Amino acid sequence: MTMPPLTLYLAAPRGFCAGVDRAIKIVEMALEKWGAPVFVRHEIVHNKFVVDDLRDKGAVFVEELDECPDDRPVIFSAHGVPKAVPAAAAKREMVFVDATCPLVSKVHIEAQRHHDNGLQMIMIGHEGHPETVGTMGQLPEGEVLLVETVADVATVTPRDPAKLAFVTQTTLSVDDTSDIVAALQARFPAIVGPHKEDICYATTNRQEAVKAMAPKCDAMLVVGAPNSSNSKRLVEVGSKAGCNYSQLVQRATDIDWRALDGIASMGITAGASAPEVLINEVIDAFKHRYNVTVEVVETAKENVEFKVPRVLREPA
Repeated sequence: MTMPPLTLYLAAPRGFCAGVDRAIKIVEMALEKWGAPVFVRHEIVHNKFVVDDLRDKGAVFVEELDECPDDRPVIFSAHGVPKAVPAAAAKREMVFVDATCPLVSKVHIEAQRHHDNGLQMIMIGHEGHPETVGTMGQLPEGEVLLVETVADVATVTPRDPAKLAFVTQTTLSVDDTSDIVAALQARFPAIVGPHKEDICYATTNRQEAVKAMAPKCDAMLVVGAPNSSNSKRLVEVGSKAGCNYSQLVQRATDIDWRALDGIASMGITAGASAPEVLINEVIDAFKHRYNVTVEVVETAKENVEFKVPRVLREPA
């Protein structure tokens, strides 16, 4: 049987970013150094495949520090944690390793600096997301006010409108965030922003690649987890950029083939915590059903690398 032709556009960059790569490496090196089990507070990155693989190697994933014994190492996830968490680990004399992405740590430092200068913070982020919880938890209760939408800006009530600064979650939609920033600046003209955009390079680059790819595609799939903020933003960006059928899939088994009936062009990208093996699995699934021509849509080259903490580079 002759397979129908399909042009498969592959976004570049896609998949793992430097922060995710570093976080996974930290868990693997901790297991090598201290043996199993090593405890990890929250999923190290938001991807079931990655988490399951590390669990098989001896990592134990928990939501709170209380679930960890005193005598085993614990790792804090790439999303960052409130200040109270490492303080509690130190009090219990635990061995702990912070796998917070350095670009998230940069936001934590910014928030602290503004607080030290007497400014109250406004954070643009998603309520309950571990990164938002971690950033807000850098400062005392009430010192960080959360806004999620432009509408929230109208109702936020700071202590002193003349003494404000803002930070953002690193995995937001670039376009949506710029609208919220504009609303903040219109309502609070004295508000202080970051020297450089808080949204990380990887989030920005993946969204730009989707914007370039989406108008060419009858449909688009984003490989990523349903709890991955940056993956969900890619779906939204794809829809807004002109690809009406933009869907999130964790892996090839999630593809709704009936919904793709009759397509001639397909876009594929992946969130920053999705490994290349899952992207290849999706591409192979299309090659079993279509006569595929792959075209790469490249909008940026990435060569960022973050060092792992010194404690893991020292002999046990």
